[in-house]
Amino acid sequence: MKKLNLGSGKDIKHGFVNLDSVKMPGIDVVHNLNKFPYPFKESTFDFVYAAHILEHLDNLVKAMQELHRISKNNATIAIKVPFFPSMYAASDPTHKNFFTYLTWDYFTDPHHNHIFGDLKKPLFKMEERKIVFSWNKLLAPMNKLINLFPVFYQRYLAFILPSNELVVKLRVIK
Repeated sequence: MKKLNLGSGKDIKHGFVNLDSVKMPGIDVVHNLNKFPYPFKESTFDFVYAAHILEHLDNLVKAMQELHRISKNNATIAIKVPFFPSMYAASDPTHKNFFTYLTWDYFTDPHHNHIFGDLKKPLFKMEERKIVFSWNKLLAPMNKLINLFPVFYQRYLAFILPSNELVVKLRVIK
């Protein structure tokens, strides 16, 4: 199984191709993710891990198209991004993209994309999507509660009680 750790930074993962824009110990491939195409052949990876990197990219749609291109059919793409309107989403001046619970519909829902997007068909199937309210174990019950009604939470409560992170697992459709 071929795995990619996208924008790995210092989080080097054994058994993965670790990619970052800066050459550091453990980095296998140095590449600026704002430059297309990515330096991999079509249908190379079975699994892509992208933790807190997509918010830094200039063109999220093009980056997701590239992840689709370099992934095999049925590959998994595991994503972690700051959840908007958390302080983690807006406090970093290098963040260029903001993510809500519904952001991923652009890439997975043919009706949403047909109306708003320029993709011909969905690139991915949604496997998992959850909001992480807090990494504090004492607040873990809130994680379960807000994920019972995530759209309601996002629309009516997220600005009052903002969450930390959004975790998404996508399945590649080719």
